[in-house]
Amino acid sequence: MGARIPFTDLAAGYRRVQPEIDAAVARVTGSGWYVGGPEVSSFERAFAQAMGLPYAVGVANGTDAIALALRALGLGRGDHVVLPALSAYPTTVGVLQAEATPAYVDVDPYGLLDATLVEPLLQARQVRAILCVHLFGNCADVVSLRRLTHEYGVALVEDCAQAHGAARDGLAAGSAGEAATWSFYPTKNLGALGDAGAVTCHKEELALRLSRLRNYGQRDRYEHVERGFNSRLDPMQAAILSARLMHLGRDNLRRIAIGRRYDEALANGGAIQALAVPPHATPNRHLYPVLLPSPVERDRFQAFLAERGIETLIHYPIAMPDQVASDPSWSGGRSFPRAREICSRILSLPCHPELPEEHVEEVVAASLAWKSSPAR
Repeated sequence: MGARIPFTDLAAGYRRVQPEIDAAVARVTGSGWYVGGPEVSSFERAFAQAMGLPYAVGVANGTDAIALALRALGLGRGDHVVLPALSAYPTTVGVLQAEATPAYVDVDPYGLLDATLVEPLLQARQVRAILCVHLFGNCADVVSLRRLTHEYGVALVEDCAQAHGAARDGLAAGSAGEAATWSFYPTKNLGALGDAGAVTCHKEELALRLSRLRNYGQRDRYEHVERGFNSRLDPMQAAILSARLMHLGRDNLRRIAIGRRYDEALANGGAIQALAVPPHATPNRHLYPVLLPSPVERDRFQAFLAERGIETLIHYPIAMPDQVASDPSWSGGRSFPRAREICSRILSLPCHPELPEEHVEEVVAASLAWKSSPAR
């Protein structure tokens, strides 16, 4: 039996816009065009416009988006990519798919790539790109990172898998780098009904290369000019995403409202503290992470909520350098105290557009009850 208050409710999200999604599906099935085609092109144009960028290239998923963006920028074997120690592991996998080498750096107090720790790696002259991750719906410090990339002549790529509609310092997510990568996994703020992704960019030449790379390196029918991938955005998912894109602003506002209610309830700090939002930031509240005093307290709080039918998740319990799949050389002897501390203390509360107001209040009440419980 599922939780009474689930962490997310994808079925409810579908039902809310069911007529539009069903019409999109019927449009594709009736068209006879099942790979590429006008639905993909239409979504690419609409998504690029919505994100304030001139070009978007649809791909199969967010991990491929990272690999294709790096490859399109000329990276490959022997090139190092700086990335934060804290993220979902697919961020690392995307770098590896591009045959580049990850170079992990610790995070700042917001759980985002610490720009102050990046420069020593750039001075070593092996780094060809910085891959910053806009995690939890908060944007990394792209102003500082952009300054570094200009000084050292490396590329900035933004991982925007959790940042649809977020901003910081007046810059929309995805607008600062040479390329930005997006995931439309079903749980994202803009989610498909399956895997899907995109890369956005400023330059037509880069968009054209991305379009070739996603389709076997093909420039024209049966003419292959470079080694590419099979990573095309499915037209069914493109049509569904076009339908959902119209609701992204409203859905983000609902997430933000829930986040504000949690902020109010947890404002006094104590045993449960919201993970801070960076200054001058507009989060999209993809997640609402809180920090507990210790791993033991985190586990007890999660169990306490579960007993009351409230589902929570941990994003993320293991820092990327500590994953078994990671090579120790990718850490370069660097330490990651902040990333590891956040991983040991973090817990995400339910925060999604389908969450009813009464459920929000139940989460608040349970959290306050746990904070004040002497038996904690």
